[in-house]
Amino acid sequence: MGFTGGERIVRKFVATLRPALAADPLVRFETAAGDQMQADWVEFRRRKGANLFAFVATLGYSRATYVEFVCDMRLDTLLMCHANCFNWFGGVPRRGLYDNMKTVVIERDAYGPKQHRFQPGFLDFARHYGFRPELCQPYRAKTKGKAERMNGYLRRSFYVPLVAQFKSAGVELDVTTANTEVWRWLREVAHVRVHGTTKLKPGEQLIVEQKALQSLPPPYPALLPATTPARGQDLRERFHDWLAPLQHPLSVYDQLIRVAA
Repeated sequence: MGFTGGERIVRKFVATLRPALAADPLVRFETAAGDQMQADWVEFRRRKGANLFAFVATLGYSRATYVEFVCDMRLDTLLMCHANCFNWFGGVPRRGLYDNMKTVVIERDAYGPKQHRFQPGFLDFARHYGFRPELCQPYRAKTKGKAERMNGYLRRSFYVPLVAQFKSAGVELDVTTANTEVWRWLREVAHVRVHGTTKLKPGEQLIVEQKALQSLPPPYPALLPATTPARGQDLRERFHDWLAPLQHPLSVYDQLIRVAA
């Protein structure tokens, strides 16, 4: 049975709508103060002897973020980054949301639905700090959308412009310098901007959220042997210490300032 011209037009119009109708609706999940932190690794450079990754943790309520650049993604590095970010936030959220990091989860649903087999060392660390690790839904990045959006913002607003400045000066960005600059960027840019979703400043909201965070426990014993005085120092103080040891001579930074101007 044939279709009239009008019916064919309607069918074509409906067909164009099917991809949009089939797509998952964008639902924003807001969490209470102190409830959730979303954490992720961001890979910027993978090259023998010059890897550059970033640990990024964002509090769900305030959208305040901690970033730490590292040269590997081993378990001890992940735990140290967590300890540092809790120091910086001034407390511990009740839940941490992750994807399929091998240093976080060994097997999904190993003991039943949402009963995952977590990496023993990471799980012990989580129990010490008093937060519950959770996994976002597989193949559903939107369930960890706050972290995903922050990762993109970090790359566009911080990393790409900074690398361009260093390249113009003939210098490669290293871990120490990246951390010095990203902590400055967090303080002066990311935390004072008006967030696109909340319409509030993350830095101001962090002050509100800190009251709902759990208190910091004693240092995690397994990390103590590797802790130096500089690493163990309160990260909130280090954010304001722009005279931290740098691996590049001051003349390079003078040149970068001239290029930026």
